[in-house]
Amino acid sequence: MIKKPTDVASREYPQRPIVGVGAVIIQGDYVLLVQRGNEPGRGRWGIPGGAIELGETLRQAIRREVREECGLEIEVGPVIETVDVIVPDEVGRIRFHYVVVDLLAEPVGGQLTPGSDILAARWVRADELDQLGLSERVLRVLRKAFEKKGEEERR
Repeated sequence: MIKKPTDVASREYPQRPIVGVGAVIIQGDYVLLVQRGNEPGRGRWGIPGGAIELGETLRQAIRREVREECGLEIEVGPVIETVDVIVPDEVGRIRFHYVVVDLLAEPVGGQLTPGSDILAARWVRADELDQLGLSERVLRVLRKAFEKKGEEERR
C-alpha cells in the first residue's frame, strides 16, 4: 500500500464524514491519554487515534496510529463504542465530521514516546479521570472500556 502524508487542513469542511479509530489502552488501573496537537480539540486530553487511511482495516489503522502517536505496540481488543464527532464553526457550517470507532487495547511493546501530532501522553488512573476536563463523550467511552476490561478479566 502506498501512503502519502495526510493533510490535516484537508479534514476541515469535509465533503463527507471521515472514519477514524481510537484506542482505549488499559494497563491495570491506568489508561493512556494524549493531549491533542491538532484540531478539533487541540490542547485537550483524549484517546489516542486518528483517521483510517485508504486500504487499512480498523485494526491496522489503530496499531499504526498508536505507534505514530505514542511509540507503543498494542494488542487490539473488541469495539467499545462508535461515536459521531461533529464540530460546527461559528456560523453553523460543519468544520469537522468524524465517525470514530473506539477499540479496547493493551500495550505489548514499545516505549511511551509522544509523536509530533500530540503535545503530551500520560498514563492516568481510572479514579483521576474527572480531574482532566475530559469531554462527556470521552469519559463515557473510558468508563465503558474499564467495565469491558473488568468483564474480560473475570472470565
